[in-house]
Amino acid sequence: MKRVLYVSLMILFASLQGHAATRGDVKIIEASENIRYLSQKIVTDYLYFYKYPTKIEVKNGITQALSELSSNFREIASTTKDSDTKDILDFLAYSKDQIAEMLAQQANEESVALMLDYSETLLEGANSIATTHRYDFSEEEEMLMAIKEMEYLLERMIKYYIALHIGFDSQTNRDQLQKAMMSFESKLTKINGYSYPDNLKKDQAQLNAFWSTSKQYAKRSEALFIPTLLRDWVLYLEGSMSTIALYHSKNQ
Repeated sequence: MKRVLYVSLMILFASLQGHAATRGDVKIIEASENIRYLSQKIVTDYLYFYKYPTKIEVKNGITQALSELSSNFREIASTTKDSDTKDILDFLAYSKDQIAEMLAQQANEESVALMLDYSETLLEGANSIATTHRYDFSEEEEMLMAIKEMEYLLERMIKYYIALHIGFDSQTNRDQLQKAMMSFESKLTKINGYSYPDNLKKDQAQLNAFWSTSKQYAKRSEALFIPTLLRDWVLYLEGSMSTIALYHSKNQ
């Protein structure tokens, strides 16, 4: 389903030739958005694997995500001429290699703490690169980027939700969870303010239903821990998000 979303981005951005952004900027922003998502997804899955070490398929998924991360690094490296961007990429590549090394070892409390740090390092680097190559988006691009932001925020919320229950119940992590929730709600408000055709009303409703329920889980987070259910739900929601994203990519 994620591949559909990435393809939709390519369809949308391909229409920008002749506008203010260069084709290189478009490719770099797309790759940066992928890195933002993967920075959270990889660590969310690592925390889940730490909690449930028999879930070998989750570990294999992290390996695949690391490969996708490398592909996005290469995409940016082969496109950009900005020296600062290249320096950031070198640092991000080092962080990715450290993650791969930890994945090859048995997960423990120290490695989980390091993973949480590396997820923020990857995120900050991706944000910096995207800022360097940002341009003025059209309305439809803004909507598409809102969907991408929501996808990333879902993983970020689950990351901190799991962290709080496996020994990392700090005020900082609680604050980050609340901040991600507030950002998700802001983006959802933007989605709800858009007039979608009838065939997308179901997908829009699913996003709202998820948010209504997830807020209740957050209020009961100290007593209720259901990471497997939430991960499965996010996978389901990615289908709806991909459908909405594809609509915006074609509605130019």
